[in-house]
Amino acid sequence: MAKKRRPRPTQPRAVSDAEIPVVGAREPCPCGSGRRYKACHGRAAAQAATELVRRPFEGLPGECDWVALRELVPAATAPLTLRDGLPEGVPSVTLATVLPMAWPALRREDGAVLIGVQNDTATGDLSRDLADVLTRALTAEPGSPVSAGRTPPDGPRLQDLLDLDAPFEPELHQGFEFWLDDPEQQAAGEVAASLERANEAALPTARLTGVEAAYWCETPEKNHLRWVMPHPEERLLDALARLHARGASSLGEQTRLVGSFRAHGLLVPVWDLPSGMSAQDCEEPAAEFAKRLAEALETDAPLTQEERRARNGLTNRQVTLN
Repeated sequence: MAKKRRPRPTQPRAVSDAEIPVVGAREPCPCGSGRRYKACHGRAAAQAATELVRRPFEGLPGECDWVALRELVPAATAPLTLRDGLPEGVPSVTLATVLPMAWPALRREDGAVLIGVQNDTATGDLSRDLADVLTRALTAEPGSPVSAGRTPPDGPRLQDLLDLDAPFEPELHQGFEFWLDDPEQQAAGEVAASLERANEAALPTARLTGVEAAYWCETPEKNHLRWVMPHPEERLLDALARLHARGASSLGEQTRLVGSFRAHGLLVPVWDLPSGMSAQDCEEPAAEFAKRLAEALETDAPLTQEERRARNGLTNRQVTLN
């Protein structure tokens, strides 16, 4: 019996990589090679998708607050200004920490757009993922959520879409009623259940007004101050070690610098505070600490033995979130 002859694959079309659309990994590659997408042009797309961008918010106004809204703050919003202005039918664009049912974005009945920053993302570039969600939300049907999708590896980033001269001004909320078109209305169905769960889980949080990107929060056992700082990590750790070694790293009586964590390329020092210490009580000590830190950051002398021990203690208690 004669063997069946396998059909020869068609010759790939002479097109650039930028013209090849993204399709399912097991689907035939649109270039016409006859191979599956994942074994052809999908390889480059997958590599681009998994490459981690260490500081996705770098270059945006308020980079430290972007990090805080992504990692620290339960309920907050911030108006966004688009570089090319608002499209017709879109009265506003607002960043939110989280949306009902963890929707990536939502377009209200009036056309206003909300995008959530605390969502799982498809690639290693959070800025590109959020920009993709924003782009799709601007053309979504009013009154509908925007679902997760595959981010094109060559798509725009937030830095391409937003006005980089506009300020970034977060507004913190006690709960998630900002989800609703009218905060006085009653939620229903899945939104009501999601709202109830979110409000129960949210820790009271406040942003200090005297320093940048410092966030107080209340927990059952003790309070904390988590301060997102823009300084280069090694230089900042040296400065914190200098202050810690001379007993100048606290924010007052019964407070303690307990360590730090990395988030999106920035360092976030953390202080334990007594339960009775409010956000307002932190304002003056934080402002004084900022002055001490600025002086320590200017010092270039090698660390002393005691300062090196202090630095080792801080780094041993360091956690990387992403």
